[in-house]
Amino acid sequence: MSNNLCCLLYGPGKARFENREIPPIEDPHDILVRISYVGVCGSDAHFWTHGGVMRMVSDEKPLVMGHEASGIVHSVGKAVTSVVPGDRVAIEPGFSCRRCKQCKAGKYNLCAEMKFAADPPDNHGTLAKFFRTPEDFVYKVPDSVSLEEAVLVEPLSVAVHGARLAGLAPGHTVLVQGSGTIGLLAAATAKAFGAKEVFVSDINQTKLDFASDFVGCQTFMPDLKASPQVEAARMKKELELGEGVDIVLECTGVESSVQTGIYASGPGGVVVQIGLGKPDLTLPVLNMCEKETVFKTAWRYAPGDYEVALSLLSSGRLSVKSLISTIVPFEKATQAWEMTKNGQGIKNLIRGVEDD
Repeated sequence: MSNNLCCLLYGPGKARFENREIPPIEDPHDILVRISYVGVCGSDAHFWTHGGVMRMVSDEKPLVMGHEASGIVHSVGKAVTSVVPGDRVAIEPGFSCRRCKQCKAGKYNLCAEMKFAADPPDNHGTLAKFFRTPEDFVYKVPDSVSLEEAVLVEPLSVAVHGARLAGLAPGHTVLVQGSGTIGLLAAATAKAFGAKEVFVSDINQTKLDFASDFVGCQTFMPDLKASPQVEAARMKKELELGEGVDIVLECTGVESSVQTGIYASGPGGVVVQIGLGKPDLTLPVLNMCEKETVFKTAWRYAPGDYEVALSLLSSGRLSVKSLISTIVPFEKATQAWEMTKNGQGIKNLIRGVEDD
């Protein structure tokens, strides 16, 4: 039945709203979710501007956008036991094969057959009236968490994954590089995990001011004209970091920021690369060897991250309400992409399709 209004991207700056088929429940473990809200990510703005990242959309292969989403279960397959129609859920937007070596090792985020929402050419996203998903990739939302807030479980899970990779524990000192949505959530997660002190670095003073209020942390603005080594030394002095921080959560992907974070880490420190930048980065390997720096990379989220993220929200140890800047109607989705592209707001949401 063609009653599934979707927002499709056909190329840079080319979006259309079309009624498509409602995805049928084919597998007994499938569920159909009526989408309530979709969040706008920096990657959405990049798609809107450039038509893709590694793989591009086209007139022949348009793509339903969106991967941060919450909604209400509409219908379920006959084998589904974890949710029932009417349940409020957060959607984990990547479905692994569950059979390969990585999946069986509990690293399904590294599955070569991963089908991630809004990934060209064939994996359509959540910016639709209805979205089909396997039941094991949805999570019931506690009554204390709104469906608007539930959208942010996806980026929060990215931050949780980075913190867990770092082994972040009470007493650690943590530097977060970048105060965009992921950086803010990484800093808040560090606090919720019991970090002794959290520091946030960014080149935008407005973002730093927000981070200071949101997280309750000290901030640092680097001088882009100075070398990363010099800036790290200044950071250690001004923030009284001693030999350096225990953990760095790098959320920018910018080479100079990555290097500054490594120089600012202390002996035996852990640096987790969360932000994505250019394909090849130069690292100060000698400095890392001298300190036995542990450098890890993070890719989305893995088993347990969504549960931890929801626990942080439901317990009140972390709040995302103040990050939600605007909510636009479904038919104005491109305005939300444009706002995010222009740096307006922190997290812009798109409301799901409303009945006439």
